[in-house]
Amino acid sequence: MATTRTTFTLDEGLAEQARELQLNISAAAREGVAAAVRRTLAEADRAAYLRHPEEPDDFWDQAQAQTWGDQHDDDRR
Repeated sequence: MATTRTTFTLDEGLAEQARELQLNISAAAREGVAAAVRRTLAEADRAAYLRHPEEPDDFWDQAQAQTWGDQHDDDRR
């Protein structure tokens, strides 16, 4: 995995607490950014779904029935 170096600003009190707890600030920042990215992607996905919700589709119902029907036919053989 390629990485990139970045700089961010951290509240002085929070930074001091992190040092006292011997927290790896870089690792914590990576975890926080990863969580924020996952949350934002999930929110965007949900918003897109709400703008364009799925609708029933007869084609898929028929295709599924055909697939399940074929499997049941195989079981009887």
